[in-house]
Formats: sequence, C-alpha cells, structure tokens
Amino acid sequence: MGTLVGHVAPGFAFFALGLWHLFNHIKLHALNPSSYTSLPWFPTSKFRYLELVLIMVCSSISISMELFIGPVAHQPFDPDGTIPSNHLHNFEHSAISMTFFVYAAFAVVLDMINGIHPNAKSGLTQLLGAVAFGQQLFLFHLHSADHMGVEGQYHLLLQSAIVVCLATSLMGIGYPKNFIVSFTRSLSILYQGLWLMVMGYMLWTPGMIPKGCFIHFEEGHQVVRCSSDEALHRAKSLVNIGFSWALIGVVAFAMSVYLVLVMFYGGKVEYATLEHHEDEKFELGDDDLEDVESQKGQRKLHGEPKSFIHMGKGYAIKDIER
Repeated sequence: MGTLVGHVAPGFAFFALGLWHLFNHIKLHALNPSSYTSLPWFPTSKFRYLELVLIMVCSSISISMELFIGPVAHQPFDPDGTIPSNHLHNFEHSAISMTFFVYAAFAVVLDMINGIHPNAKSGLTQLLGAVAFGQQLFLFHLHSADHMGVEGQYHLLLQSAIVVCLATSLMGIGYPKNFIVSFTRSLSILYQGLWLMVMGYMLWTPGMIPKGCFIHFEEGHQVVRCSSDEALHRAKSLVNIGFSWALIGVVAFAMSVYLVLVMFYGGKVEYATLEHHEDEKFELGDDDLEDVESQKGQRKLHGEPKSFIHMGKGYAIKDIER
C-alpha cells in the first residue's frame, strides 16, 4: 500500500462506496421520511449482491497485491519462514482487507438465511462493518512503518475519518431510523476514500512534495523526509490546510447532492401518505400505520414476499378507503 497506486486504488473504492451509500440513503429518506430505516448495504436490480461482491473482489485484489504480487519474491516471507521487517506493513494492510472481506461475505450469508429476524440481520451486519473499521483504526494507529513525519500527519488525519466511520456504524445498530447517522457514515466513508487518494498523489508524486522535503527509499518503500525541522513543520501545516480544504469541499458536495435528490424524489410518496392519514388514523393507530408503510418500503428494497399478515393489513386499508 506504500505506493501511489496502493493508496489511490483503495481510496477510489472507499470513495465510490461512500457515494453509493450517500445517494441511496438520501433517496430512501426522501421517499419514506416518516418510516425511514437505514440499510447496511443496498441491493441492485440486476444482481442483488453486487455491492458486497465488489467489496470481496477488491479486498481479494488488495490481499494478493500486498502478500503475493507486490513483494519481489512474490511471497512475503524470508527463506526461514519468518516475516521480514520490511513486509510487516504488507501484513497489516492485508489484515484490513481480510476484515472487509469477512464483513461482505457474512453479509451475503446473513441475507440468504430466512430464519433470522430482519433486525438481527441488519444489526449483525452493522456490527461486522464496525469491526472492519475498528480493525482499520487499530492497525493504522499502531502502524509498523515510520509515520512520524509528513506521512504520519496524513495517517493521523486519516484516522479521524475512520473514527467517525466506526462511531456511526456502532450508532447505526441502536438507531436504525436516524437518517443523520446514516448520512454521516456515508459521508465519512466517502471522505476516507478521498483522503487516501490525496495521500497517494501528494506523497508519491515528486512535483507535489513540499519545499525542503524529498522522497527517500527506506526499508523497501519510499518515504518523504524533510531537511530541517522548519521544513517538516511547514509540510505538516500544508497537510492540515489540505485536509481542511478537502473537508469543506466534501461537505458542500454532500449538501448539494442532498438538496438535489430531495427536490427530485421528495413529495412523491409523502403526499400519498398524508392523504391516507386523515382516513386511516380513525381505524388504525399511528404505530400500526407506520408499520404498514415501513413494511412496504422494506419489501420494495429487499424484494421480500408479502406474508399473510401483510396482505391482511393491505386489505384493511383498501376497505377503509372504500
């Protein structure tokens, strides 16, 4: 991962995943503002598990690059079977990818099993995602590579985005109907990907290196070193400014996307719901009505067949309208 491609490729994957979740959460909330329930992942019409399969594919490629393709000998061990010091970071990066692979694989398995309650499926999937982000935070915080310089500043700021991903994933278990939690989680995943791409270009493009600093080859990979404490301080300050500018840009982008999607999707379902409220609230409690709308939304997203109870409630509403 200690290369331009090694940061840009996974960064783009996180960015695309965050953007996909941001779009779908906003759309889902705009269509069902009163019965919104967040989803840990979103199925597609062509192939239900496309998102999860892509996560597993990207994770597998990352593991292969770190352990088998990237090393000169195409395997990460010394002749005596031990792990050399310059390959420790390869194992750390691959462990992160393995955890995300486990998350996606078990998310597919949990979705395929019919005997598990939907709330348990969602909660367990969110927990697996939180474990993946927790693993990522742990390994980046205690990284074996020397991150005391400019690269260390980039990784320190990256950890702040990972902390938000972890916190919102855990909050999503207890507050599945909170749109702001899902919105923030999607935005933090997107921002984590953007910052990884920025790291790749800024640390391994000679023309992007701050004045007074240079690229130096150490322990099997390139690192940025500075000629003086003043140059190092200036370089770190530039990293902080870049992080702030990127954050402003991402927030402005996310709010713009939200406003556009709300104007496009908002009101299409809400007006119909308001029309039903006046007639149905005399026969159905507010909680029951919310359950009906929630079940409609869940069936639409997950493609679950209508049960006898669901059909019964549907007929009751039709009778009231007559």
